Amino acid sequence: MFIDKAKIYIKAGDGGNGCTSFYTEKYVNNGGPDGGNGGAGGKIGFRAVKNKNTLADFKFSQHFRAENGENGKSRYSAGKKGKDLIIDVPVGTVIRDLESDRIIADMFSDGMVVYVAEGGNGGKGNAFFRSSRRQAPHFSQAGEKTEEHSVVLELKTIADVGLIGYPNVGKSTLLSVISSARPKIANYHFTTLSPNLGMVRVYDDSFVVADIPGLIDGASEGAGLGHDFLRHIERTRLLVHVIDGSGSEGRDPVEDYVAINRELASYNADLAKKPQITVINKADMINFENFTAADRIKELSGSEPVLMSAALHSGVEELIKKIYAELQKLPEARPLEYEPFRYEKKDKDGFEVVQIEDGVFEVFGGMIEELARNVVLDNYDSMQYFQRQIRERGVDKALKKAGVKNGDTVCIMDVEFEYYE
Repeated sequence: MFIDKAKIYIKAGDGGNGCTSFYTEKYVNNGGPDGGNGGAGGKIGFRAVKNKNTLADFKFSQHFRAENGENGKSRYSAGKKGKDLIIDVPVGTVIRDLESDRIIADMFSDGMVVYVAEGGNGGKGNAFFRSSRRQAPHFSQAGEKTEEHSVVLELKTIADVGLIGYPNVGKSTLLSVISSARPKIANYHFTTLSPNLGMVRVYDDSFVVADIPGLIDGASEGAGLGHDFLRHIERTRLLVHVIDGSGSEGRDPVEDYVAINRELASYNADLAKKPQITVINKADMINFENFTAADRIKELSGSEPVLMSAALHSGVEELIKKIYAELQKLPEARPLEYEPFRYEKKDKDGFEVVQIEDGVFEVFGGMIEELARNVVLDNYDSMQYFQRQIRERGVDKALKKAGVKNGDTVCIMDVEFEYYE
């Protein structure tokens, strides 16, 4: 099954919780806090592999989660870091953030690894919160939670040459003749339902050819299968435009040439600018007495089309040499040019104060969420630590600036306080 687009959900690992523990041993009274820190959560990454050529693996497996960090333990034992999760994708896969549609990574080369989501930090154990004023903290910090993200995987085949043209003009036959590829070939439209790749050897060199299926009128607007596969032409360096010169399908070769180029331009203006070699196939079935299509296509394209018969292997060597010579003039394929999208890390210092209604204020933001990881509501030490931190970090000043008065209600996370100076 060939699938070249998939939506998946990724989530880096949560951080492990810190441990609340006190040292205990025979003959040792009042052992101090010895709770260890939690481990960090695992990261999510993608790896490009050349032995995959479809995104079919993601049709039924759509949720990917890295391992959570382990909780801290007593005797200062830190929890183990969660294992990173590396997701294998075919070379040429473009990874986009679903919400913004921005590119996260272009997996252009084999073995390339890109990490896209960081794991949560582990929580601190109660040993971390010990101080000269707080000798026995009975609280620890919860691990940092991570968010789930939706990403789109989009496979863009990486090939030097793309074979384009209407269905049933002989593209698959041509690919089978010039390379070792063995695509399915039959005399009906849409025999080819996925791009087929073939390696063509020339002298001591080689190049890769992709048979791009599904181009018909309206393909750029989603008709037929063209819209699904036009993206595979984007990375090619050279296009070989195959035309049925025999008119066996009842179409005019010149009109076919114009129509396909119109579809390319409609989908992406840059595609229409790619260098093209035009091939008039099925020459063994052409009546050359009344054949003017070659001259007309030469006028439109500015170059002499190659007459050939893929079925009889006539003109094949000439075409291969022409393709190879043209490729020598063109730059190598390159990754997409883009500014990588990165998921923002939470702001752990910022906060806002908003008056919800008369006498009721809410404090929220990354700093509050970070501090809330330390709060144990029924523990005096924990609440003292929390209240001292929000004073030291300017929350009191911000509340006064917002107009808070004695007796007003202040909401912080799920807790309500009465404000008094």
